[in-house]
Amino acid sequence: MSGRRRRLRLPSKWHLILVPMSIVTVLPFVWLLLSSVMTQTELNRFPPAFWPQAIDLDGYRSVMERSDFPRWFLNSLIVSASIVLAQLVLCSMAGYAFARIRFIGSRLTLVLVIATSLIPFQLTVIPTFLIFSKVGLTDTLGALIVPQLSSAVGIYLMTSFFRSFPGELEEAARIDGCSRLGVLFRVVLPVARPALAALGIITFITAWNDLFWPLVAINSEANYTLQVGLTTFQGLHRANWPAIMAGAVMVTLPVLVVFLVGQRRFVQALTGAVKG
Repeated sequence: MSGRRRRLRLPSKWHLILVPMSIVTVLPFVWLLLSSVMTQTELNRFPPAFWPQAIDLDGYRSVMERSDFPRWFLNSLIVSASIVLAQLVLCSMAGYAFARIRFIGSRLTLVLVIATSLIPFQLTVIPTFLIFSKVGLTDTLGALIVPQLSSAVGIYLMTSFFRSFPGELEEAARIDGCSRLGVLFRVVLPVARPALAALGIITFITAWNDLFWPLVAINSEANYTLQVGLTTFQGLHRANWPAIMAGAVMVTLPVLVVFLVGQRRFVQALTGAVKG
């Protein structure tokens, strides 16, 4: 044992606020997981049981057997991954242009781009649907990907991060003969991993949980995403609450995994964006 004394870190006063808030936040997820392994009788009982008497996986079996869950999961994964990849590339390029390239009206253009995030999507859903119908993209996965290839939030996040990035490294690369795009992809983006991780997490959660636009753009069951598929599954069958809870668990799990894996870089990027 070393001779150094380890000081006991006493909880601060903020823990008195954070601990109850954490419990309130986590409790619905715990209840969701426990109710997915209960029986229909236990869930319908009043007052409802908080802890199952035995683990019952009939809800998960019902979702897998009575629905096309694997196909819906694959569709959601394709759509979400495509949107994340597109936004990482396009928002990075746009953010770098706004942060480093000065042109006439650059500030006004950035303000207008950010202002588009204030417009509810419900106001533009009809023109968007008509355009996609004319080009033949309705009822395809492309109809879910194209409207989210870039976002105002992503452009603003990357612009804020690039403005806080030191320009000396970029100037050195330009002196060595590197092009503007070369500086972006070889020098800047490798350092911008926290911002890219934050943008990827935000984009993935938004695309994965999207329900309104897929309900409008998709008609065939083969192209359903998880959100649309489980909503339809709930409407076609009687209220099988264990199955509904099991489906909700399987939909929520990928989002939790993505966030837990990248939470450290997510906080770093948001901190840098606020400082910038």
